[in-house]
Amino acid sequence: MIIKTIILYIWNAIVNLYIQGNANIHLMNDFIYKHFVQAPKVASLEDSVNHILQTHCSVSRLGDGEIKLIAGKKLGFQDKNPILRKKMIEVLSKPIANHIVCLPDIFNNLSIYDSDSQKHWKKHLAFYRKYWYKYINKQTTFYNAFISRCYMMYQNPPMANRMFNLLKQIWQDRDLIIIEGEKSRLGVNNDLFNNAKSIKRILAPNRNAFNYYRPILEKVTQYDKTKYLILLALGPTATIMAYDLAKLGYQAIDIGHVDIEYEWFLMKATHKVPVHNKFVNEAGAGVGVGLCNDQVYLSQIISKIG
Repeated sequence: MIIKTIILYIWNAIVNLYIQGNANIHLMNDFIYKHFVQAPKVASLEDSVNHILQTHCSVSRLGDGEIKLIAGKKLGFQDKNPILRKKMIEVLSKPIANHIVCLPDIFNNLSIYDSDSQKHWKKHLAFYRKYWYKYINKQTTFYNAFISRCYMMYQNPPMANRMFNLLKQIWQDRDLIIIEGEKSRLGVNNDLFNNAKSIKRILAPNRNAFNYYRPILEKVTQYDKTKYLILLALGPTATIMAYDLAKLGYQAIDIGHVDIEYEWFLMKATHKVPVHNKFVNEAGAGVGVGLCNDQVYLSQIISKIG
C-alpha cells in the first residue's frame, strides 16, 4: 500500500509538471504572437448595449466555449459537432445585415478584471488566440460579449447596476419569447423582466441543445417576427440561432448568462455560487435543482422540446 501511494504521488507530480510546462510554453508563444498580429477591437459594454437599443439588431455572442468548439473540443454541456462547428465559423466570419457579433474584451488589456479572471483569460488566449484570429472577419466591428456578464469578474462590480438598468431597456414594454434550458428559469424570483409587456417560454435541454436545433427553430418561427423579441439562453446553440433568426427578419439576442449574473449581483456574491433552483453550469451544474412550481412561470411555457 505504501509503495502504491508513493508511485501514485510520483505519477501525479509528473503529470502536473507536464501540464504546467505545456501551459508555460503556450504562454511564451502567445506573448510573442500577440505582438505581431493585430487584435480585434471590441466596443465597451455601454457602447454595445446602446448600439442594440439604437438599431434593434440581433446579437450573437462568442466566448471561450464557442471558440473551443471551433477548435474541435467538446464542452461539459455540449458535445462537439461538425455542423455546429461550421455554423459557428460562419457566424464569426460572415457578417449579415442588422446583426452584430460580440467577442470577449480580452485581446489587449485584462486589467479591468479580477485576478482569477485574468489568469483564466491569459491561459485561454495562450491556447486559443490563434483560433480567434484565424476566423474573425477583420472588416467587422465587434461588440462586447460581456454585456451579459457585467458583474462577477470585474474589479469594479458597482458598474453592474448601471449595466443591468441599461440592459432592461432592451425589453422595455416588449413581447418576449425566451428560449432557455429547461432549468434555467430566467427572471424567475427576480425582477429582471418585470418591465416586459409579456413573456412566452420555449424550454430545451440544458445539455446538447444543438441536437434539437431544427424543432426549436421551427417552433419559434411560428410567431410574428414584427411582434416578438427573442431572447436566447442556450449556450453555443443560442449563438447560431440568433444569427439564423436575424436572417429571417427577427430580432434575436443571445442573452446567455445574464440571469445568473443578475442573481449574483442581487446577493452581492463575491464568487460563483449556486442559485436556488436554477441551473448554473459554473457552480453546481444543476445538482439539486428541482421542479419549479411558480404558477406565473409555468403559465408562460408554450413548448418543451427534447
